[in-house]
Amino acid sequence: MGVKLGDLVLRQDITFDELKGKVIAIDASNVIYQFLSSIRQQDGTPLMDSKGNVTSHLVGLFSRTCNLMEKGLKICYVFDGKPPLLKLNTNTLRAARKELAQEKYEKAKAEDNVEEMSKYSKQNIKINAKIIEEAKELITYLGLPVIQAPSEAEAQASFMCEQGDVYGVGSQDFDSLLFNAPRLIQNLTLSNKRRLPGGSFIWIKPQVINLKENLKHLEINQDQLIVMCILCGTDYNPGGVKGIGPKTALKLVQQHKDFDEIFKEVKADFNWKEIYATFKSMPIMKNYQLKWKDIDEYKLKKLLIDEHEFSEERINNTLNKLKFVKKEKEQKDLDKWFK
Repeated sequence: MGVKLGDLVLRQDITFDELKGKVIAIDASNVIYQFLSSIRQQDGTPLMDSKGNVTSHLVGLFSRTCNLMEKGLKICYVFDGKPPLLKLNTNTLRAARKELAQEKYEKAKAEDNVEEMSKYSKQNIKINAKIIEEAKELITYLGLPVIQAPSEAEAQASFMCEQGDVYGVGSQDFDSLLFNAPRLIQNLTLSNKRRLPGGSFIWIKPQVINLKENLKHLEINQDQLIVMCILCGTDYNPGGVKGIGPKTALKLVQQHKDFDEIFKEVKADFNWKEIYATFKSMPIMKNYQLKWKDIDEYKLKKLLIDEHEFSEERINNTLNKLKFVKKEKEQKDLDKWFK
């Protein structure tokens, strides 16, 4: 779900050329969920091999990751660990909504209503242990680092960004800003357009959101940003305070220095301090390692072609492109020694 900052945030368009050579820590769950949602058949059924195994996540991860590698970005993926206690309530609510969506999907299926089937199938997306494990295998076989966070992936990625080990956090959600990520990179996608709920399209480009610039622009500090988002709603208090959106929340934190006073004024029915403390004290791993290796073609093809029936021609074409890019880079690096 993520926090809602809407149009308050300053964004700057950035090209893939400007991102070349930079390390981006991507929130794995965020992109896997996107792929499971968007890479589907017309009736909403996810892509599957002949044995009934879901492959939407592998199709998306392989395509996008290889594309970013081809463009010269250094990618690592960060996976969620154990969710904070406060998120368990959110997960329970999500599970109930998914169960209801599944019932509506079955009803639409019985009525052969393809449009409704597509709609409700996307509301019942589940990321299971097998999907996560296969995603980790694919990323590892591509030679990229896999970081297992002790809790929230975005908190871990934000810490890595603070340490200067990565340039930015790659995610469509704004949560990493609450975990003090200096830079958030959005729209790291293959397509330059996105379909809106109504069916129309908008043109998109990669964008960077700079935390310091935004705090200055909003005339608030990091703590006020966290409180502002708690008022609007986070994964730890979905919905926030009824009737309060980003603009109203911003005015409240600008006008009142005493956070207790704010939550009393708006009659919040939750413990804001507990949520605030969750953001401020999220567990992170400090001894992570970022190491890039050569692509393991044998294991990669075994996973994609032998196990999940991907097109061998397509896999070979993609790998050949990556080999060409690597050879070209090595040649340029070699040329530097003779200039």
